[in-house]
Amino acid sequence: MTRTQFLTGAALATLCMTGAAEAHVTLANGPAKPDSYVVIQLQVPHGCAGKPTNEVRVTLPDGFYGAKPQPKAGWDLEIIKGDYAKPYDNHGTKETSGPLEIRWKNGSLPDDNYDVFVMQGKLAGVADGTALPFKTIQVCGGDTEKWDEVAAPGTDPHSLKDPAPLLKVSAGGEKPAGGGMDHSGMDHAGMDHAGMGHGDAGHGAMKDAVAAADGDVDMKPVTVGSLSIGHGYLKAMLPGQPVGGGYITVTNNGKEADRLVSAESARSGTVELHEMAMKGDVMVMRQLDKGIVIPAGETVELKPGGLHLMFMKVQQPFKQGETVPVTFTFEKAGKVDVVLPVAAAGPGGHQHN
Repeated sequence: MTRTQFLTGAALATLCMTGAAEAHVTLANGPAKPDSYVVIQLQVPHGCAGKPTNEVRVTLPDGFYGAKPQPKAGWDLEIIKGDYAKPYDNHGTKETSGPLEIRWKNGSLPDDNYDVFVMQGKLAGVADGTALPFKTIQVCGGDTEKWDEVAAPGTDPHSLKDPAPLLKVSAGGEKPAGGGMDHSGMDHAGMDHAGMGHGDAGHGAMKDAVAAADGDVDMKPVTVGSLSIGHGYLKAMLPGQPVGGGYITVTNNGKEADRLVSAESARSGTVELHEMAMKGDVMVMRQLDKGIVIPAGETVELKPGGLHLMFMKVQQPFKQGETVPVTFTFEKAGKVDVVLPVAAAGPGGHQHN
């Protein structure tokens, strides 16, 4: 069994909890189609008897393969790997091992806050009508809360004291945006923040899913000095979500390098320039205090999983279909105002998976 760890850098505010303290840990997902890619949205609405949650452990069920968790700012991410109980066919390749358990740890989620822990994976060999349990353990210092009970046939799941979060598999499926939940009545997805790329497995399918979710929205291109700015958009946010992600493409048509120094918007307290990058075996998210260099004659793309904009302290979450004014400041070209459209939240926000 092997373990892979990722570390995210800057801390972010947690999402505000709107459910009761006694609400169970559940999935925000609606039914998923058999043999489909799924973004799992695990909702943690409270701590352990008033104590903050410091670690969330999720055991992955048989039939959910190739899991890729979304890093969270302020938390370490550990992926425990091993042999699958049953190999699965991944586009003609027999996969015999992979992630078995995901752990977000060394963080702090206060009891009076709510947050979502997100991962993406592939369903395979799961029959229509099945309910897959994602058994979860909350660690709060020396205390734990286990959400691992699975109802026996003929037993009402609502009678369980500590039910495991369930993903219902149905040929009818449901659109990924939204999705009901069994107990707390909240309808949230993961924070639109850090994302991770993935290997060849399922790349085309997830790329198509992201493109469809974006809905082909695009900004009106603008020019400032020798710079051309286009292909900009924001991701729709969720109720109570304080942080949003944004992306643009900048082409330098000049003979000298320039630098994106800063960004600002009336819709957020601050806008930060961020980068997600691998350093050895560690995925690091960091703020770029010195800005982003735009080399002469080249194009720099701010996109999910790499360079990106972080809109902090957003009071009114961005909604799909609206536009958000943003002002960019470049070292040589100066300031320029743009209007960025808001695309659908999509499968996992920053994940380009």
